[in-house]
Amino acid sequence: MRDFGAGFGYLMKGQRWVGAHGRWFGIGLLPGLVTLVLYAGALIGLAYGANDLVGWATPFADDWSSPWDGLFRGFLTALLFVLGLFLAVITFTAVTLLVGQPFYESLSEEVDRGESGGHAPESGLSLWRDLWISGRDSLRIVLRVTFYGVLLFAAGFIPVVGQTVVPVLGFCVTGYFLAEELTAVALQRRGVELKERLALLKGRRMMTLGFGVPLALAYLVPFVAVFLMPGAVAGATLMVRELRPDAPVAPEPPAADAGHPVAGDRPQPQVWSSPQQGHGPPQGHGQAYGQGHGQGAPAPGNPYLNG
Repeated sequence: MRDFGAGFGYLMKGQRWVGAHGRWFGIGLLPGLVTLVLYAGALIGLAYGANDLVGWATPFADDWSSPWDGLFRGFLTALLFVLGLFLAVITFTAVTLLVGQPFYESLSEEVDRGESGGHAPESGLSLWRDLWISGRDSLRIVLRVTFYGVLLFAAGFIPVVGQTVVPVLGFCVTGYFLAEELTAVALQRRGVELKERLALLKGRRMMTLGFGVPLALAYLVPFVAVFLMPGAVAGATLMVRELRPDAPVAPEPPAADAGHPVAGDRPQPQVWSSPQQGHGPPQGHGQAYGQGHGQGAPAPGNPYLNG
């Protein structure tokens, strides 16, 4: 349970971080508000058109006697709307992160700089390449969550288990993949692919659940997801720094000044130029060298050459 508490702690630290940096909180709200308007319009349209859609899809029920046709179609209409709500919940984070990719990328980098003294990992990819990878990975995650959601929805009809165990499992699955989508912002900048990201989170499963499950519960309250998104991205970045610590940045060597060589440099030998150019060894040494060695005479005082 210590890891579960640590994950929840990172979620709270992220909220405190954006609270202390109001400008980034405002920037992080924009993508969530845009996505909220899009989803609200889609759900309103579904609420108005679900009954007609169900009637069109079930022509065989036209000949049923009342009240069975109305009960059957009413159940399907409610089921369709609940399915739409479920898809909205599990895809809201993915779509918001995709819409706000540049905003949340900058927010995550700012958190890294604040924690590491100005250094933030960079993917080195273009914006469009980052968007493509983010959209591709988000689609894979949504498909996985939908698959688990269908299984849990079917298991919900099992007596007792469907009303006790299945809801708990549903929140755990939703929270786990919420944490994956949020940590993807910082991990993608570090060049971590989806398969490795899932392995990292699996290795610290309780920490992942401690971060994601409270967030999934909070997302049940209308409009709360919009206001928690900036802090969730910041908290996920802080958690990534523990899951995958960055390598320390080596300091740059100091530049060598004239007359003050850097330690470790080898001194270069001094080359004498010709006397005609106004440089060279003292004349006394040059004459002795020419008289003794330059003309082929043996050096005086050397027993090996004289003898």
